[in-house]
Amino acid sequence: MPFDATFESLATFECPDWFRDAKFGIWSHWGPQSVPRYGDWYARNMYREGSDQYRYHLRTYGHPSTFGYKDVVRQWKAERFDPDDLMERFVAAGARYFVAQAVHHDNFFNYESTLHRWNSVKVGPGKDIVGLWKAAADERGIPFGITEHLGAALGWMAVNKGSDKRGPFAGVPYDGADPDSRDLYLDNSRYLADVVVPDPWYCDDPNWHRHWLDAVTEMIDRYQPDLLYSDGPLPFGEADYTPGLEAVARLYNTSARIHGTNRAVYQQKDRRPEVSAVGVMDIERSQTSAIHPLPWQTDTSVGDWFYNVRDVYKTAGHVIEILVDIVSKNGNLLLNVPQLPDGTIDAECSQLLDDLGAWMRTCGEGIYGTRPFRVYGEGPASVVIDGFTEDRVSWTSSDFRFTRRDDTVYAFQMAWPSDGRAVIRSLAGHETVAGVRLLGHGPVAFEQAHGILVVRLPDTPPVDVANCLAIDLRTN
Repeated sequence: MPFDATFESLATFECPDWFRDAKFGIWSHWGPQSVPRYGDWYARNMYREGSDQYRYHLRTYGHPSTFGYKDVVRQWKAERFDPDDLMERFVAAGARYFVAQAVHHDNFFNYESTLHRWNSVKVGPGKDIVGLWKAAADERGIPFGITEHLGAALGWMAVNKGSDKRGPFAGVPYDGADPDSRDLYLDNSRYLADVVVPDPWYCDDPNWHRHWLDAVTEMIDRYQPDLLYSDGPLPFGEADYTPGLEAVARLYNTSARIHGTNRAVYQQKDRRPEVSAVGVMDIERSQTSAIHPLPWQTDTSVGDWFYNVRDVYKTAGHVIEILVDIVSKNGNLLLNVPQLPDGTIDAECSQLLDDLGAWMRTCGEGIYGTRPFRVYGEGPASVVIDGFTEDRVSWTSSDFRFTRRDDTVYAFQMAWPSDGRAVIRSLAGHETVAGVRLLGHGPVAFEQAHGILVVRLPDTPPVDVANCLAIDLRTN
């Protein structure tokens, strides 16, 4: 039965098994804001006098009254973009789904839109970036998703209507008033006085609602994605009918028409059950504190969201620890790998992907296709749940994270023990251990008494981080 654009109808959504089994995806959060190589939100902050990106822009390109964002996007060429090569790298690193950015808050579309001339085919690269990504994903048989960040654009871009308040360019209008670029810069001067970006998902402008829905409908119809992500709550508001509900219904009905049943996933960031029930909850750069009853996702990046020469990247070990902790709580990890403006990735990201792939080839059995165990873990250490906090945890050898497949429990020991033992206390009295394997090594000796499992480990760990024990259970 087709989905209706109502909370009642869309709350019957059931997460498809492909998403529950995949656990790890890679995201291309890429577009013309990568051109300056100076980080996220460049299209906004280049117009905010006194910000790092404003100073960088002024000293690199000139004042934004004469060289604005319209000129930045024309410098994006993606001249070395090779989606097939990158997709091979991503799959080898362990990704089981891939997600491409269709549009960021900058109102620039990464595909050939019939609705909006500021797109990657008509301006800049001369390429349908999203279409090329989809072809590469389809060739390798992995689910393909897209992200849209358009809802925030109306208020987010308003700063381009301002001017400097001091210095040699005081009072000189930025180029946001350029009539030839009105469709990129938007009619949004009413938001200029807002110091904080106006909340876009409760915007009461019906024209903007229609523009958003038309654009997202075009994305769905053109690419039939397996996953659609909105960067924020469901657009726009909580009425019985919203453009967001219309888009989600179209996504699911399109998928059902193609596949016979819906296999698509919609993601947004409102954690309230009545809203998140229409799809899969997404948490940016954080996670849940315990096992969530429904599948969910963390999205994060190796570094900044757009390429940033100032970045200090996460290590592969840090990413693996994040992944293991998330999967133990019924979640997936979607990881952005920053791309240079030419479409390539740098040597540090290449190495990180190689390291992820090596770990996955050894320990992926405990990740892919698993479900949560009775408890997500044991031990004294845990991640800090506080906004966008992603500090690496000081794990101990008493810290474990668990997953399960059928009668096998996977126990990831988060730090290698100095005494050569793994001591696990979370098995129930009716669960008898029939055998233990250390992934990447083989069977290991163990003892079980009074509900405590003690495993003897080899002198050398198979991997550098989060070694995994496969514990085969026989239920009494």
